[in-house]
Amino acid sequence: MKTGIIIQARTGSTRLPGKVLKTINDRTLLDHIIDRLRARKEDSEVVIATSTLPGDDAIENWCKEKGVICFRGDEQNVLSRYYLCAKEHRYDHIVRMTADNPFPDIEEIDHLIAYHISADNDFTESFSQLPIGVGAEIFSYAALEEDMDKASMPHHFEHVDEYILENMNLFKTGTLTVPKEKNYPDLRLTVDTQEDYERACYIAGNSKTGLASTEEAVRLAKEFEGHV
Repeated sequence: MKTGIIIQARTGSTRLPGKVLKTINDRTLLDHIIDRLRARKEDSEVVIATSTLPGDDAIENWCKEKGVICFRGDEQNVLSRYYLCAKEHRYDHIVRMTADNPFPDIEEIDHLIAYHISADNDFTESFSQLPIGVGAEIFSYAALEEDMDKASMPHHFEHVDEYILENMNLFKTGTLTVPKEKNYPDLRLTVDTQEDYERACYIAGNSKTGLASTEEAVRLAKEFEGHV
């Protein structure tokens, strides 16, 4: 059984252009994610899935430099990008992550993968339990294939699992339980705006380890809000 962690990334953000390669405390946002993923315990393979647009050549070059697998597909049809990536690499299960989240909780991603597989779920998530940008979701290849087959609305293709989320009764689903110290689903730890970026820089710059735990990131995010 093969599990893939597919991280969608592109440089064409309208609110914060080039954010995935912006520097946060001397490392790019992508570096923060990949450095954290090296601590994972569940067996999995990491792929950066970017677009075929020339502007995203920089992401492919970053992947080559870092020794990370890169897949390139349609910019707008993110669903097909995931589907074709998963198909090419023959993944049985796929963890979806995005490259604008520098503080993923790797311990909880390990828990998510283990729970999803042991429960034989089609779809399992932790994003509703953890701060925004910290959680993740995992789905089986069969569920992704059905998602691709049944998707019909424009927003189904702009995102990966909108069809699944709108038809949860058709799938076996689960939600990971996380410790209450991490249960802050309304707290922003993603990078989508300039303020988000400044918050991320504050957290990374003031972390005792440089790779803030979710508990430390929550504390520093609250501290940051008191400073702005």
